Amino acid sequence: MLQFLLRSIGLGLATALLLLLAIPSLRTNILSDDFAGGNNITSAQEISFNSAVRKAAPAVVNIYSRKYAEGNRSKLQTQSLGSGVIVSHKGYIITNYHVVAQADQVVVALQDGRVAFAQLVGTDKRTDIAILRIEGNNLPVIPLNPEYSPTVGDVVLAIGNPYNLGQTTTFGIISATGRSSISAGGRHSFIQTDAAINDGNSGGALVNTRGELVGINTASFQQATELETYGISFAIPYALANKIMQKIIADGRVIRGYIGIDGQDITSVTSRLLGNEHMGGIVVLGVDPNGPGEDAGFEPQDIILKIDGNKINGRQSVMDIVTELRPGTVVDVLILRKGEEQTIKVTIAEDTREI
Repeated sequence: MLQFLLRSIGLGLATALLLLLAIPSLRTNILSDDFAGGNNITSAQEISFNSAVRKAAPAVVNIYSRKYAEGNRSKLQTQSLGSGVIVSHKGYIITNYHVVAQADQVVVALQDGRVAFAQLVGTDKRTDIAILRIEGNNLPVIPLNPEYSPTVGDVVLAIGNPYNLGQTTTFGIISATGRSSISAGGRHSFIQTDAAINDGNSGGALVNTRGELVGINTASFQQATELETYGISFAIPYALANKIMQKIIADGRVIRGYIGIDGQDITSVTSRLLGNEHMGGIVVLGVDPNGPGEDAGFEPQDIILKIDGNKINGRQSVMDIVTELRPGTVVDVLILRKGEEQTIKVTIAEDTREI
């Protein structure tokens, strides 16, 4: 009986093999069925960011800055172009300051064909942010996710209007976060990406693979040589852009607190000598003779530990805390002077310095 079963199985397999060899189409059909049914674990899957682009792209607008012709106030000429991002159903648009800096009139073109004249709500040269507003019904708004935190290696898409070719999408990854070397005075942390950002992309959207706004494209790095540089572009983080927008909407401009000191992070050796409870402090290097820090009694070599009850973590955190304080506010600053902790009261002034 066993011998009979084995003979039958062998004949069946031999017949199947002969049929596959004789009729090639059978081999194709079998392989196709396996792939269609997902039975083959090595089957390739198509990678597409179409869903993210469809969500974000309608809210990315083309911006045309127009200026009166010299000596002829009746004639407007388009002097520059850029991009912007609609972030509110009320028609607020975030773009770059340098896109509209010299404009007498700003024209916004939506992807659905609508064109509108934009109101300039306010600008902030220090962060290269400008806020515009347009009127319209059913305006597209880019997906926003305040909980998203940019991470090195995240895939991102840059959407804008390079060279006035029309809306264009490029993609890459986040190469670094917290870059400050290109910002005005080195004060702000930028997102670095290798997604291509060209002329006209400024003010456009950097989005993640869910179509959520990650940042506002602002600059490409070019060396001061004839050599072209690729893969180094920058964007303003959405969290910073949104903070600046809220300030401009509330006050018409960005009001920053100022205490008038210059400092640097303490070294790891110094931090070990001071103890863990003093980690993150900064050493005061200089004091503005006309600033509130001088009036409060700060001295070089003081180590700042806390501001307004907030433990600091390096120079950047000091600037973040101070700039958020309203001028006229009196705050306690905990310092370490000659090994002893002291509290100094400081009256915050407004930062009116030019960048």
